[in-house]
Amino acid sequence: MSRPASTPKPGSLAGTGLLVALTASLCCITPLLVIVGGLGGVASTFAWLEPLRPYLMALTVSVLGFAWYQQLQPAIAAADDCGCSVPAKPSLVQSRGFLTTVTALAALLLTFPYYGSQLYPPAATKPLTAASVAPVWLTNSYRLGGMTCEACARHVEHDVQQLPGVQSVQVSYEQGTAQVRFDAAVTPVAQVEAAINGTGYTVLNPSATR
Repeated sequence: MSRPASTPKPGSLAGTGLLVALTASLCCITPLLVIVGGLGGVASTFAWLEPLRPYLMALTVSVLGFAWYQQLQPAIAAADDCGCSVPAKPSLVQSRGFLTTVTALAALLLTFPYYGSQLYPPAATKPLTAASVAPVWLTNSYRLGGMTCEACARHVEHDVQQLPGVQSVQVSYEQGTAQVRFDAAVTPVAQVEAAINGTGYTVLNPSATR
């Protein structure tokens, strides 16, 4: 059975599927790229894609599924000089190996939110050190907006932990909260909040001290 001339080829479908998979994962991949590339507050640029993730994932599976359907169909036979039918040799992008590679990459992209947080450096608690000025320890709890996955939470923890007066940071993506223990004599409250906002996410209750 031959394919109609207008039917999309597996190679073009594979590229479309990979592009859709990448789009579906941008909201979670961007925070990690921010830490690696030092891009500042662009982490939430693709946060608006989060509600569309289920639809983009379904589209990816549909496109790649159709590509595999096309790939497994009998190839169109070509005729040689004597008029004999010979199997058509697919190009690299039309090959089964290429489609397998693209499918594997798409799977890694779609599942990134489930393992991406493991790629972040751990936010270790800083040891207490002697200071010339008596420390003013505060523990502030913040509600954050714009986080879309655990990778976002690890991004906030990483950046806030870099402040000199911060002793510990705990961020929960599920609850949309951050709890920061810091020395206000070294790092003012406003600086902590600015560091959080600088990640691209938003402090919804600034200066809420406990």
